[in-house]
Amino acid sequence: MSQINPYEQFLAGQDPLKVLASTARRIENIVDELGCERADTSPAPGKWSPREIVCHLADCEMVFAFRLRQTLADDHHTIQPFDQTKWGNNYGAYSLNDALATFGAVRNWNLELLRSLSTEAYAIPVTHPERGTMTFRTIVETMAGHDLNHIGQLETIAKKFAPVHSS
Repeated sequence: MSQINPYEQFLAGQDPLKVLASTARRIENIVDELGCERADTSPAPGKWSPREIVCHLADCEMVFAFRLRQTLADDHHTIQPFDQTKWGNNYGAYSLNDALATFGAVRNWNLELLRSLSTEAYAIPVTHPERGTMTFRTIVETMAGHDLNHIGQLETIAKKFAPVHSS
């Protein structure tokens, strides 16, 4: 696993823009499969429920939106890290539908930006104080790997709580 991109293993060579473009729909499909009644069920003590995972993804998408734009605007921008656990303390305030809508809207906004950029923009350097110097492309790859990590968690939860069909 890369120190610079801790989610690189999930991306495994996939095109990050294709992953990013498919994530919102994949999450909606998993949430539909789970149903609202199971969206607040934690898979294990101390683990986020599906609703909380989607809230986290919405928060992260807003953070990534800022990081992308600051990297493009500032000379060698330094990313501000955040404590996801502390941010997660407020997830009880948000509905699953609002989290999905927020994630989808901000993701679409980010995709429009990413698709408009030149190849040179993807090479712009940026520094994460905990991970070191990287490029704009690394942020995009991190976003995609992060998506795949949480999609895997949601799929595991959906399988765990899948209704049993009798024949």
